Amino acid sequence: MLERAREAGVAVFAIPMRAEYDLLSARRLRARIATWEPHVVHAHDARSHAIALIALLGAQRTPLVVTRRVPFVPSSARLKYGPRVAAFIAISDAVRQAMVSAGIESHRITVVNSGIEIPDRRVQPRDWRYEVRWPKDTVVCGMVGSMTTEKGLSDLPQIVAALAPELFERIALVLIGGSDDSPPVPGLRTHSAGFVDDVAPAVAGLDVLWHPSHAEGLGTAVIEAMAVGVPPIAYSVGGVPEVVEDGVSGVLVPPNDTRAFAEAATRLALDANLRKSLGEAARRRASRFTADAMVDGTQSVYDRLLGVDTAQ
Repeated sequence: MLERAREAGVAVFAIPMRAEYDLLSARRLRARIATWEPHVVHAHDARSHAIALIALLGAQRTPLVVTRRVPFVPSSARLKYGPRVAAFIAISDAVRQAMVSAGIESHRITVVNSGIEIPDRRVQPRDWRYEVRWPKDTVVCGMVGSMTTEKGLSDLPQIVAALAPELFERIALVLIGGSDDSPPVPGLRTHSAGFVDDVAPAVAGLDVLWHPSHAEGLGTAVIEAMAVGVPPIAYSVGGVPEVVEDGVSGVLVPPNDTRAFAEAATRLALDANLRKSLGEAARRRASRFTADAMVDGTQSVYDRLLGVDTAQ
């Protein structure tokens, strides 16, 4: 991000943040704020939120904007989410509702969905069958993101165990993200691709996205798959139902229901026409979650705080 900002001619200054209440980082940020005199300070995660609060002590005229990305009810609502924060941005309505449950006034929260750069329809999908030497009729499923328990990696053995027996010779699974030595899934052909720099072609090479994540503020990996026409199967958690229309642009199943997940995986693996119709609708749905829309929504929050007349 630093390199891209510099290439675009944007002034940047990096400050390491070693802990949530890192006093040295807060001191460095305070000095930078005094030098640059910014119109707005925007904290994009919990750590920068806490550090910005310290750095802005006594600087009451500089508005602080905080983005929250996780669908958990925040703790320390009085300390961190008090009136010093001029405005909150929630990346989904699920995140907004969690904040309201903590006692944060709803009028202080604006929902601005996370957005992505929508890939060109001509993106060349990676041919996972050729790369891994799977049969040409293999249905390639995939998981995308950090391969952690929270993202559902631990659910895979149960999902695979509940699959219809005829699927084991028909499907294979690609793990995109994490390390390239992610553990294999017992009983299923699995390929760990590790970290992938060019995500769009890698995801476009899938037939179905498996997303058994236990918690999602919105689900950027789901949006990225939908944007290239790959239908997702996902737990109905957090902001995911705000992205995926169940049975229209993907399939949602109850949280932690590995059997229902396996049934959906079986249905999509055996029905190419269903995969195609869901994928086409998914591509249309993803077009609502663009980087431009995210920028415009964030800009509108700044404009409101600064009294900018956008009608002019």
